[in-house]
Amino acid sequence: MPEATAATVDLNADVGEGFGRWRLTDDEALLDVVSSANVACGFHAGDPSTMRRLCVAAHARGVSIGAHVGYRDLAGFGRRFLDVEPDELRDDVVYQVSALIGTAASVGARVRYVKPHGALYNAIVHHHDQARAVVEAVAAVDPSLPLLGLPGSVVLDLAGEAGLTAVTEAFADRAYTAQGTLVPRSVEGAVLHDVAEVVARCVAIATGRAVSEVGGAPLQVSARSLCVHGDTPGAVAIARAVREALAGAGVRVEAFA
Repeated sequence: MPEATAATVDLNADVGEGFGRWRLTDDEALLDVVSSANVACGFHAGDPSTMRRLCVAAHARGVSIGAHVGYRDLAGFGRRFLDVEPDELRDDVVYQVSALIGTAASVGARVRYVKPHGALYNAIVHHHDQARAVVEAVAAVDPSLPLLGLPGSVVLDLAGEAGLTAVTEAFADRAYTAQGTLVPRSVEGAVLHDVAEVVARCVAIATGRAVSEVGGAPLQVSARSLCVHGDTPGAVAIARAVREALAGAGVRVEAFA
């Protein structure tokens, strides 16, 4: 009989989400744990020097670098929906991805995927025009770049139709609705802080078992990548606990790109 293959999953985190002298979390400590790093590209957070620092740090650790693109909304941290015209949004995403590609190349690294951030990420689950704008942007810059998104989202459907690699993602520290979407951050309980609960959910998702949606019913979430938000309090400890638990469950953490 052929030897059994161990389950694998990517573990990603949002990094570089400070601005100038302000740092949101311990990015370097997160990079010691995760396999992929979503680097803010300057629109919702980040700046050229921060982008360069994170590219250097991720590359040195063998961590996959992704472009974390969002609305042009520094004041709102990219977590407010903006009714941007599709052509403008396409150009904004092209600008952000291109900026990180150039920054990474300057330090001998390269960008390996794209992940939308915050309100943009949630909008393109259903917003067809904005989803198409994001897909068009990625395809225009580098169609070999995978696009990370929520399972069942419009953006991943369009990405597949456009010939892009669509990668499904689940969240370690967010509550889900019965429809499999993320509970809005404005709702109490949307962000999970109990480490044991977060760890249990991650292991369940990685091993193909159901988790509980916000109403308590079982929800099946299939994902190639698990996200730990870098701005969640205790993000580093959560990420470490998740990785240790995955190893204990026989799941290997490995970048998808």
